[in-house]
Amino acid sequence: MAGIAEVAARAGVSKATASRALSGAGYVSEKTRGRVRAAAEELGYVPSAGAVSLATGRTQNIGVVMPYVNRWFFAEVLEGIQQALLARGLDLTLYDAKPGTEGRDRIFDDFLARKRFDGLIAVGLEPVNHELERLTRIGRPIVSIVGAGDQTSVVAVDDDYAARRATEHLIGLGHEDIAFVGGAPDSHWAHVDQERLAGYRHAMAEAGLSAHARHTHSAVTMPGGYAAAVDLLGDARARPTGIVGVCDEVAIGAMIAARRLGIQVPSALSVVGIDDHEFAEMFGLTTLQQVPREQGAAAVEVLMGEIADPSTERTTLRIPSRLIVRTSTAAPATLAATPT
Repeated sequence: MAGIAEVAARAGVSKATASRALSGAGYVSEKTRGRVRAAAEELGYVPSAGAVSLATGRTQNIGVVMPYVNRWFFAEVLEGIQQALLARGLDLTLYDAKPGTEGRDRIFDDFLARKRFDGLIAVGLEPVNHELERLTRIGRPIVSIVGAGDQTSVVAVDDDYAARRATEHLIGLGHEDIAFVGGAPDSHWAHVDQERLAGYRHAMAEAGLSAHARHTHSAVTMPGGYAAAVDLLGDARARPTGIVGVCDEVAIGAMIAARRLGIQVPSALSVVGIDDHEFAEMFGLTTLQQVPREQGAAAVEVLMGEIADPSTERTTLRIPSRLIVRTSTAAPATLAATPT
């Protein structure tokens, strides 16, 4: 494999000039840079990570820390991050920081402190145990996906708007007795849960339906949504006609519970979620769509700007969500049966 000396000789420049041209560190005229890059391509030259690091003072590596890697949202975000980094020729180091594990503590106390990355993308870190604050002390640019506070730049959907729009969809169909299912104060997703709950309450209040507003806690999973919905729907006298799930997984769990209780969706119960999970289409779930891959790619874009210019001000980028209407929502039975 050709080395930097061969590239320099082919381009007719010194090794130092060839190194600057390929690394981007230091001034080189565009004409010379083009000649060096052409020579490198002809010779099949691939710079080593160590050489680039020495020349630029950067690792060419981006760290990503997230609580799960095997759940839909996180897997999609990671795919978006990886594609964006590959397009820039950058490496990725993944830290799987599962909540409540010894490994998570080691990641924050040891591995991240080694600073083997130029910047960090923190996905879904809630402001508990001052973890985000601990990350900012590392002294590297950080961008949060689904974050809270002003310690880092943030890329996320507008959770308040998404839940508000989901609730307004049901209200527009004629529903008044609408319940919000999912989330709890001790949830790892407490910030997101509370933002979406607030959006639901705003929509109910603006429609004059605050007296009907109610929140049923559940784990943010399909089994959690199922268990909560069994209790919520079990009493026919107090049964809502509509459910807003804190996320699609909870909403799908509620749909399964309804069907097992003999409650037809959507003729007797309308259900709407938030996310557009990979299972949403299969269940015919009406939902507010977010695209996690776009969030991952956007986070890379923001982070690269902060790495290039550390004085860049922090930013909050809210990616809009879109209502996707499927077959899980319809007018309540009382309205559907009213003759026109």
